Amino acid sequence: MNYIELIGYFGALTIGVVIGLFGGGGSILAVPVFVYLFHLNPILATSYSLFVVGCSAAVGTLINIKKKLIEFQTVLVFTIPALSSVSLTRRYLITNLPDVVFESDLVLITKEIALMLIFSLVIIVSALSMLKKNRLRTTKIINYNSLIAIGLGVGLLTGLVGAGGGFVIVPALVLFAALDIKQAVATSLIIITFNALFGFLADVTQVAIDWLFLIIFTSISVVGILIGSYVSNFTHEKSLKKNFARFMLLMALLIIYNEVT
Repeated sequence: MNYIELIGYFGALTIGVVIGLFGGGGSILAVPVFVYLFHLNPILATSYSLFVVGCSAAVGTLINIKKKLIEFQTVLVFTIPALSSVSLTRRYLITNLPDVVFESDLVLITKEIALMLIFSLVIIVSALSMLKKNRLRTTKIINYNSLIAIGLGVGLLTGLVGAGGGFVIVPALVLFAALDIKQAVATSLIIITFNALFGFLADVTQVAIDWLFLIIFTSISVVGILIGSYVSNFTHEKSLKKNFARFMLLMALLIIYNEVT
């Protein structure tokens, strides 16, 4: 094991710590760790990220089931369209993207570069949502049409870049499913679990999976979740979130710079 791989496994621990601290967000780190530290193809990296995201969210879901914070009817309404979308995205959209997305005399954008640029955009949006002061007010009316439409969009996002999409799901559940913020966060984790693992299953027959590596990486992330959950009892979450969001913005800019140059 060289020092770059050692840093990569430390990244796995960091992913878990971030999820343990904030209930999400750590999955945003997974794809860059796989691509730049373990030198995986971006498409395979998004597949591996789905597995890590799904298993990490499952750990949080088990904790939330005991706390009775999950609204299972909302999970059903949101998850069915999301699962359809993520499955179609992984099986048909990703596999049928052209190898060269755009080409001119000055610019060449391959499928791999395009996915990393889309991923960096997702990081920027996620970071800005963390920096923004959220003042969401719970509605008393459940808007099923909006939940279905957003579920389809989240499935597309998860399938494309291997991110859970919690920064989209949580506000949607507050605004359109009549859930308070704690219920929304808890419910989002089980939705992310189903989306990510279902998307990964769609890839199992499409790509060669290094199961030993993936299980070791995921296990380290789960240890990180337990550490982050414990540390969260002694930290100020708002200041940590802001600093992490700034780090995410920097990382997105570095990804863009690396891919463009």
